[in-house]
Amino acid sequence: MERPCLFGLTRVGLMPALVLTLGIAGASAQTAPDASKDAKDKPAAAAPAPAQTAPAPATPANPSTAAPSTSAPATPPTASETPAATPAPATPPSAAQTPAAPSTPAPVQTADPFGEETTLEPKTVVILKGKANWDNAFDSLMDAFKSLTALLDKQGIAPNGNPMIVYTSTDDAGFTFQAQIPVPQEPKNLAKSMSIGKSPDGKALKFVHRGSYDNMDNTYEAITNFLDDKKLEAKDTFIEEYITDPLKTAEDKLVINVYVPMK
Repeated sequence: MERPCLFGLTRVGLMPALVLTLGIAGASAQTAPDASKDAKDKPAAAAPAPAQTAPAPATPANPSTAAPSTSAPATPPTASETPAATPAPATPPSAAQTPAAPSTPAPVQTADPFGEETTLEPKTVVILKGKANWDNAFDSLMDAFKSLTALLDKQGIAPNGNPMIVYTSTDDAGFTFQAQIPVPQEPKNLAKSMSIGKSPDGKALKFVHRGSYDNMDNTYEAITNFLDDKKLEAKDTFIEEYITDPLKTAEDKLVINVYVPMK
């Protein structure tokens, strides 16, 4: 309902404008013939007009009339001001050059490796064997890392690599694993569940997971699809390398390299 009313008001508002424009046009039409009649009645008045234009060159003869000539030069300054306006377009090109900013986005982050071929090198590691079910999987892994870290801290040994989880078997109920931390020297006084050994080596495919451990299922599903599409055969063991410290990093900020050893 409002739109028709507004449309009606618009049309009413236009009517006075049309009347005014028509009135102005009529007035101008009437004044035009009057001027033409005056021109016919007074032909002599029209003749002097060209006569006045001719004396223009005679003005230099009078020194006093030279003052009016200064009014003529007043127009050239305005012409000089117009060139000043032309440099203004020259500035936009410089502004156009400022889009050098596109050079900053050059460091575009490349996609994380997914299925990248690599070769694992064996490292000396301190190992803690464990078993867990899927419901408390992450807590079990973190407890294993805490035990190994406490051992190394007590003996003043700094790890020389990222902590790893090696899955040795899995089923619907849970899994068995080895928590491994690379060390430059062998620690002493190991607990019964601990040992010294070597990390997995050989050819493997590298995948990257970002986010919480609970979302690892999505990553492993994508890995399985990748292997099926490529018709690749992998070993039963797979490795998780924690790039971010799992004991200090928020779980949803984890970065984990997943290595799948190939047959």
